[in-house]
Amino acid sequence: MNPILLAVLLVSGIGLVLGVFLVISNRVFAVKENETAKKIQEALPGANCGACGFSGCSGYAAALAEDKTVATTLCTVGGNDVAARIAEILGVEAGSVASVKARVMCQGHKTARSYTADYTGLSSCRAAAALYNGGSACAYGCLGYGDCVAACEKEAISVCQGVAVVSPALCVGCGKCAAVCPKGIIQMVTEKQVAVVPCANKDKGAATKKACAVGCLGCKVCLKACPEEAIRMEEGLAVVDAEKCVGCGKCVAACKFGVIKMV
Repeated sequence: MNPILLAVLLVSGIGLVLGVFLVISNRVFAVKENETAKKIQEALPGANCGACGFSGCSGYAAALAEDKTVATTLCTVGGNDVAARIAEILGVEAGSVASVKARVMCQGHKTARSYTADYTGLSSCRAAAALYNGGSACAYGCLGYGDCVAACEKEAISVCQGVAVVSPALCVGCGKCAAVCPKGIIQMVTEKQVAVVPCANKDKGAATKKACAVGCLGCKVCLKACPEEAIRMEEGLAVVDAEKCVGCGKCVAACKFGVIKMV
């Protein structure tokens, strides 16, 4: 037999055998796709932000399909519409999604804060945080180099006078900005949050005042002024309890330094 023809037949035979083997293996070892999880994932917005507490939309969809105790209202990006679609797929009662927005817990703009050095490194919050806080005297405040701006896919964040500012109208509550902030000063707050103390400085009052003119001094004046006892102190910092706050504004009026804001 012609050697060339023999080689062709041999290679073809090997290819045929391997092809049959792959087909059989594919059928034997195939992992059946969960149709319920597939439908839920199609209903989700695909943001893969992780705000639901799972590894993206696929992780949340799989958890919902496998565990009936997982809440259908964890997708803050999709809101009530997505929660309703998920509930319909699972055949359960639709709940209500608590709308959350990102809030930068700092208002120490360039003219309000003090600086100990001139930072000339990379234009990145993470880099500045590792190098003398970017020259800022406040070790807790916003560095203002826009890592959160780059992370936000909805263009809901901008930097004004060295401090990141969130537009509530554009924010979908995905939490990606909070995840990249090296200072951890971006918090996800619910719509119930009427009053807020946008400061993260936990130093003593004198040190805080020296570093920033609009920082919370921990004087407890707001705490005493609140008739609902909605304010507590955490590590020398005033914190407003959204569940107790009725938005009377007495804490704002009592704060001599204008730290507390109504949102």
